Amino acid sequence: MIYLDYSATTPVLDEVLDSFVKVNKNYIGNPNSLHKLGIEAKHLLEEATAQITNILGVKPSELIYTSGASESNNLAIKGIVNKYPNRGKQIITTNLEHSSILEPLKKLENIGYKISYVNLNSDGTVNLEHLKKILKEDTVLVTIASVSSEVGVRQPIEEIGRILKDYPKCFFHTDITQSLGKVNVSLENVDLASFSAHKFYGLKGIGGLVKKESVIIEPLIDGGKSTTVYRSGTPTLALIVSMAKALRLTIENLESKINHVQELNKYLKEQLKEINLVHINSTDKSIPHILNFSISGIKPETMLHALEEHDIYISTMSACSSNKSESLAVKTLTHNKEYATTSLRVSISSFTTLDEIKEFVRVLKECIKKLHIR
Repeated sequence: MIYLDYSATTPVLDEVLDSFVKVNKNYIGNPNSLHKLGIEAKHLLEEATAQITNILGVKPSELIYTSGASESNNLAIKGIVNKYPNRGKQIITTNLEHSSILEPLKKLENIGYKISYVNLNSDGTVNLEHLKKILKEDTVLVTIASVSSEVGVRQPIEEIGRILKDYPKCFFHTDITQSLGKVNVSLENVDLASFSAHKFYGLKGIGGLVKKESVIIEPLIDGGKSTTVYRSGTPTLALIVSMAKALRLTIENLESKINHVQELNKYLKEQLKEINLVHINSTDKSIPHILNFSISGIKPETMLHALEEHDIYISTMSACSSNKSESLAVKTLTHNKEYATTSLRVSISSFTTLDEIKEFVRVLKECIKKLHIR
């Protein structure tokens, strides 16, 4: 099997799964219980939280555990607008965002919020001058992902955050799901940040929302003591500990891992550029882990299943928006409807080998030849 869909989800590391099992077996108490078992569980929870927040460069009190990035994104957006209904009605974002950002914003638009989409440069990065132009006194939130899940474009989050310092009533949220564990991430200039463990070799069902101490949000889930007043529910200790383990392992030798992925990305790009029907949609501002391209005249789902017959797995758009006929991100980036309706995403990791990439290219060429003739 050749797995090239790491941006959709990553396989769980054995060490991470071992931690999950051990915690479930040996720490049966609720971390909020006052008896000995509860206290032992709470200590372990605090240790895991300290590990995660040290890596993120934030305080333990600034981390809210959630079921994953989709919940975190919804909590950030709805939590801000529900807490500050009179602060402003404008929200700024981009067309490269994940559906768990765009869909909540559409609902807010239906109840009177103005959703503004900042212009992008030709490389997909936010046009900072346009951002400055559309920022208003009633802008309550800017939400821009640090890395696009579909085309891999990395945004200048630090610069955006510095611009927003001049708008103290506006909050800045970024989805770091596709950057955490892949590239270095700074949260110094952001107010809220979402992430999910299954993107960095952790288990599904656990993620987090970083919320700086100066920020107050309205919870989505009420009732019951937890690790924070902003998200009720019994702490999922085994998932939390396993996420800490996954994050620690993922950032080990990160620069070496990035270099490996860059070499694979370079080779793959060179090979794809030699195929006449292929157009590469990712830009030089895309992280090397994500390479989006289109094949003219071939439906993406047709190619996906053709590759699947060879036990090779890639993606059409992002997994959470695979039911749509065209990619909004690709259309925004390329201004080409055909590219948007024929886009494919290869996402690689430090576990990907050059031999796997070579085999993928060989099979892809073979499939293109067969399908194009039809």
